[in-house]
Amino acid sequence: MGSIVAENRKSLMLFSGRGFPELAKEIGEVLGVAPTPADSYEFANGEIFVRFKESVRGSDAFVVQSVTHGVNKWVMETLIMIDALKRGSAKRITVVLPFYPYSRQDKKHRGREPISARLVADLMKTAGANRILTVDLHTAQIQGFFDGPVDHLFAMDILAEYVQRKYAGRPMTVVAPDSGRVRVAERWTDRLGGCPLAFIHKTRDPLKPNQVVANRVVGDVEGRVCLIVDDMIDTGGTICKAAEILHESKAADVIVASTHALLSDPATERLKNSRISEVVVTNTLPLPPEKQLDKITVLSIAPLLARAIREVFDDGSVTTLFGGLS
Repeated sequence: MGSIVAENRKSLMLFSGRGFPELAKEIGEVLGVAPTPADSYEFANGEIFVRFKESVRGSDAFVVQSVTHGVNKWVMETLIMIDALKRGSAKRITVVLPFYPYSRQDKKHRGREPISARLVADLMKTAGANRILTVDLHTAQIQGFFDGPVDHLFAMDILAEYVQRKYAGRPMTVVAPDSGRVRVAERWTDRLGGCPLAFIHKTRDPLKPNQVVANRVVGDVEGRVCLIVDDMIDTGGTICKAAEILHESKAADVIVASTHALLSDPATERLKNSRISEVVVTNTLPLPPEKQLDKITVLSIAPLLARAIREVFDDGSVTTLFGGLS
């Protein structure tokens, strides 16, 4: 006999970073597999060490890491986890980044600036990642930065279903907080049955990050529930100023739907004191107790991520989860 024939077996293994292990555990509960135990710690000088306690040889490995505050630490831990899996002979490594770090740095605005979103993709590839799975990229072009498959998931259905159920029967207008979010807002209007679209015309000083000047609202908002849609809430300046101008334009109510709740200071205080009645977000990032407000509603992204992971593992189609939306 000139060969040895082995049964073709596949094994899905889930690995959790320390950024938000609760999300990885929730994903594992949906999939029916627990995250693989690991020794993860830091040396006195801050160097990170990771060792998995079970064999990963030949596995289809999914590394879940929510890159929350302390971004550089969690990016580095993710790279080290990938390297450990590669050197442990994992067959395929998929990095699940519910929030893609450095996504706002996707192009050069002026000379001598980095394109850090591309750098992150290069680092993941060099470390050994075969595939990236992420949710609501800041701009879709980031998919092209990674030399391999990128599964771009959308949280819109999760958020829209909640909004439709709670605000049923009230006239609604979808509002883009700036001109760059108009395409996303158009998808929302289609999802909500063709309701009107408006946007905030604003200016931003490129030399002063996180500072926004809102000018005026363009669209029909008077007497309507205005739904501001955005991919992330960082310091909250954009949506809070948008809410002010919407109320000045006689909007009946202002709510916000956003995928990623970064909530960097002073976002919590701004939201608390704003005229926004409700902020609906997903748990792509952890929301610590000190940042939880009565007006913030958190929806779980775990079922969507679990379904996508299962499709990747089964060599199925992730696109079918969104009816062909890309």
